[in-house]
Amino acid sequence: MAQYELLLPKMGESVAEATIIKWTKQPGDQINLDDTILEIATDKVDSEVPSPVEGKLVKQLFGADDVVQVGAVIAIIEIEGGVEVEVKAPESEKTIEVKEETAVEAAIPGISQLSTEATTASNVDFKSSDRFYSPLVKNIAKEEGVSVEELDSIKGSGADGRLTKEDLLNHIQAKKGGSTSRISDTLAQARSVVEVPKQEKVAQPTPVAPSVSGGDEIIEMDRMRKLIADHMVMSKQTSPHVTSFVEADVTNLVLWRNKVKKTFEQRENEKITFTPIFIEAVAKAIKDFPMINVAVSGTQIIKKKDINIGMAAALPSGNLIVPVIRNADQLNLVGLTKAVNDLASRARNSKLKPDETQNGTFTLTNVGSFGNV
Repeated sequence: MAQYELLLPKMGESVAEATIIKWTKQPGDQINLDDTILEIATDKVDSEVPSPVEGKLVKQLFGADDVVQVGAVIAIIEIEGGVEVEVKAPESEKTIEVKEETAVEAAIPGISQLSTEATTASNVDFKSSDRFYSPLVKNIAKEEGVSVEELDSIKGSGADGRLTKEDLLNHIQAKKGGSTSRISDTLAQARSVVEVPKQEKVAQPTPVAPSVSGGDEIIEMDRMRKLIADHMVMSKQTSPHVTSFVEADVTNLVLWRNKVKKTFEQRENEKITFTPIFIEAVAKAIKDFPMINVAVSGTQIIKKKDINIGMAAALPSGNLIVPVIRNADQLNLVGLTKAVNDLASRARNSKLKPDETQNGTFTLTNVGSFGNV
């Protein structure tokens, strides 16, 4: 028998990590090819991880709610034939580092003070910050002991001023460089104590809890609703929200669709809705008015080259998700119809890939079926 290392698969260029929702297979279970082993979640979509081999699940290396990097070994499967591969637990390296640091602290008084700020910041509460941080940034901050107040003080270089992984790693590297020089001073002075100035805490607004009566029902938000709330707050901080209503007479459009929808479905094996028609109109309008296809980053306006149209799709849970049709201006009405139907169908069945909800430049939602705007 041999051991196969199951890796967290790549889910698109912009996806670096995922959170494990639950394991559908347990150690000792027999696994067939393409059986779902676990369910994972990214910032926007939930996905299933199928097994690329047949065998028996031997070990799970991560548990539910763990954040895992793409490409990391997440499980061991026992398979027929081949050569056994020994896999060490990911905590081993951390154990060695802790022992080394403890030995240095015991030998040199004062150095332990340098790590106090980092260790006490490991249990950070991101709810106290109004700024949006990705799960990857949060995970790095927890591992490196970076407090929320410290995160809020770091200037972000990402879209809309978001703090990127590189921003945080550069900050940590610069911080460690300062710590190294102070440790050198401590070694030279033998028993001198290094004093680390405490960082002043930034006052955070205290949220006011709504009053709850005896008969009220409290419903915990699911993961997607929490993400939607975070993204809405981030969006409002980036740019002011403006609503404008312009009426258009689409009588001829409705009459044309009613006239061609049966022959269209027979010819293309696809139902034509109003959504791809609207997307085609939006794509043409963007080509005529490219300044509506922009993003704001600090004081800079980024005019997007690609026209990637996001379309709001309803989920069975009642939440919304926005899959993206890339280069929508390069598709004709038939291509747009097929793309809209495919993405909407897979959204309803939780089969979207994480990369299919990324890099939208303009979002459209069709609420006409509800009879009002």
